Amino acid sequence: MSDDTYYYEPAKGHGLPHDPFNAIVGPRPIGWISSHDREGRLNLAPYSFFNAFNYTPPIIGFASVGRKDSLNNIEQTGEFVWNLSTRALAEQMNQSCAAVGPEVDEFELSGLSHAPSTIVSVPRVLEAPVSFECKVTQIIQLKGADQQQVPTWLILGEVVAVHIAKSLLKDGIYDTAAAGPILRGGGPADYFEIGPQALFKMYRPQVK
Repeated sequence: MSDDTYYYEPAKGHGLPHDPFNAIVGPRPIGWISSHDREGRLNLAPYSFFNAFNYTPPIIGFASVGRKDSLNNIEQTGEFVWNLSTRALAEQMNQSCAAVGPEVDEFELSGLSHAPSTIVSVPRVLEAPVSFECKVTQIIQLKGADQQQVPTWLILGEVVAVHIAKSLLKDGIYDTAAAGPILRGGGPADYFEIGPQALFKMYRPQVK
C-alpha cells in the first residue's frame, strides 16, 4: 500500500477523529421530510442520506438510520413531502433535527409554518421554495454483504405533485443556485451552499 494513501477496512474501524465516509460521498443533498402519523401528529426531520433515483415516474428516496418517527409515520400513511433546505432556512432545518418525542411538532419547534399539500394529506413547509408531494413506492430494510439486515430503512416515493416558487424559474428553467440549497458535508457540522460561482457547463458528447 502506498505511503501516500490512507487505507482502512470499515468493519475494523477507520482510526480517524471522524468517519470520512460521509465527507467523501458529498456534499449530499438534504431530505427535509415532513410526515404525520395516522392520528395526524406532524413530524419534520432532515436526512442527509437522500437523493433522486428515477425520471419517469420521478422517484426520490431517503434512508432512516434507525427507526425514527418519519419512518413510523410513512409506514402508517404511505405519504410524505420533501422540502428544499436553503441557506435562508438552515437554522430552522437544524432545529428540526432535535431529538424530541413524536408528540412534539417540529414545525412549531423550528418556527416554521405548514401549508396544505394538493394530493397528499401531509403538509409542506410554507417557507420552503420547493416541495415534492410523494407517495411511497417501496420501504426496504438494508442488508450488509453478509445478507444480514441492518437497522436502516430506505424509503422510496413517487413525486406526485411539485411546488416551485416562480422566482426560481428563469425563462422557464429552474435556477438551482438562486434557491441557495444547502448540502451536508463531513465532520459534525459541515454544510455547503450552492451559489452561482460554483456553476460550470458541460454538455454530453454527441455521437456522430
